[in-house]
Amino acid sequence: MWQYITPVLTLILGLAGGFAIGVWYLKNQMTNMQMDEKQIQQIARSMGMNLNQKQMNQLSRKMQTQPKSGAGKKKK
Repeated sequence: MWQYITPVLTLILGLAGGFAIGVWYLKNQMTNMQMDEKQIQQIARSMGMNLNQKQMNQLSRKMQTQPKSGAGKKKK
């Protein structure tokens, strides 16, 4: 009986662990992502927006000063 239960349990635990590690890695990569103005302009155009230089500067400043999600924050 254990010969059937053990592989199923390890598969479930492996999938859950892999998913958790994948989510953590993706969040970590997204918070550390840096984009230059060309990439920001390309993303804006794909959303149907055309940013002028003033808007680009505002967006760049906002992205640089934005705190990392969850870093140093305490929830009450």
